[in-house]
Amino acid sequence: MPASPTVEIAYCRLCGWGLRAGWMAQEPLATFAADVGSVALTPDASGGVLEVRIDGGPVWSARRRAAFPDSRELRQLVRDRIAPRRALGHSDERA
Repeated sequence: MPASPTVEIAYCRLCGWGLRAGWMAQEPLATFAADVGSVALTPDASGGVLEVRIDGGPVWSARRRAAFPDSRELRQLVRDRIAPRRALGHSDERA
């Protein structure tokens, strides 16, 4: 059984967001390899879904924010939930 936490990226397969979800999955895998138990890609057919969840809890919703996260924002959001004291170097700097 995988260690916790589990990062889940639910994406709309009807919208063709599978590649975007795969790209998003690389961020927690690369940045938090020692802290993440697993990253799951979950296809959804209800339309317009792109959500990031950690252990079932919401982290990001494209519907609620009317946007997709960039890589910096995604790293920060995941870090804030699984390793809040970790510095992310240049990713912590505000543009």
